[in-house]
Amino acid sequence: MKLSEVKVDQIATIRALGSDTHFLSRVTSIGMTEGTRVQVVRNDRKMPLLIYVRETLLALNRKDCEKIEVEVKA
Repeated sequence: MKLSEVKVDQIATIRALGSDTHFLSRVTSIGMTEGTRVQVVRNDRKMPLLIYVRETLLALNRKDCEKIEVEVKA
């Protein structure tokens, strides 16, 4: 499942990141690595996705969220 598909207040674990080296450099520098847990705070269409990761609130654009594969536990 893509990060952009996760519903508000759900917690997901990052399973895979896109292969673009510039993208990988940006997301890993803010602590988003495989195995990291993220919580979706806001997920409105056509707006950046707000997530809570490693005690920090981040806004990610939808294009980047499509490159992040996550697993949601039911």
